[in-house]
Amino acid sequence: MGFEDLEPVFGEARVERESKQSGPSDRFLFHVHAADPSRLAIHVTDFHSSSTWEAVRSVMQLEDMRDDIGIGGPWSEFMDYVLASFKSQDVKLILDGHSDLDNGPAYAKLVAQKTKGMPLISISLTKLTGSAASAAIANLSLQLFKAFKSTHELYVEGEQDRSIRLTKMISAERERSESIQSQLEQYSKGQKLQKTNSSDKAGVSSLLNNGLQSPEKQAARDTGSTKVASRVVPAHRRARVRGVLLQDTEDNEDEKKQ
Repeated sequence: MGFEDLEPVFGEARVERESKQSGPSDRFLFHVHAADPSRLAIHVTDFHSSSTWEAVRSVMQLEDMRDDIGIGGPWSEFMDYVLASFKSQDVKLILDGHSDLDNGPAYAKLVAQKTKGMPLISISLTKLTGSAASAAIANLSLQLFKAFKSTHELYVEGEQDRSIRLTKMISAERERSESIQSQLEQYSKGQKLQKTNSSDKAGVSSLLNNGLQSPEKQAARDTGSTKVASRVVPAHRRARVRGVLLQDTEDNEDEKKQ
């Protein structure tokens, strides 16, 4: 039930004044943090010593506030709700009255609500003056800078990690692209070689079909063609040959009779 691991909360409170008189500023920042392991501290300021406020609550005081609000459950859940309320967008600083010392507001309270309809966290504040106010402003400024620096460092580390991951991804994609390109080139070369072999085979087959055969077969083919040509005789020549043979036969018979 301590505050050893409490993460500080910074925010801007929306100012509401009970009186019609306005102050020097309506922009107030607040800082919720652990004053020590057993006390919770809240500082609110517009960075003027006349408008700086403080609240310090022990664990027992917060338990009493918890009972008044009516929030049950474990202590950790209650503190989570308190911090979530101060992290919300609905945090108000209510100012009222006038102080005889600086003519500023004499009373203030910080009111926070996690969401509409949920219980209100209302904490009365005490005005700080003189060196106490200056110390509170200085501490808030320093803690705010530390929080900003820590956030910035985390952001830079995150961006560096992201850059490294992206570089690795790009390198892997480049290697993958180069591998695919190499495979495509090999495939293209294989296709060209296959086409060339097919063309050569087709040329050889064509030459063979056009008569590019062995000398023996070519000679046999030429001989056969010659024989066929010698046997073929035109019709009119055949008739003349038969007439001559018939005439020769008749003359021979006459000669025999004589």
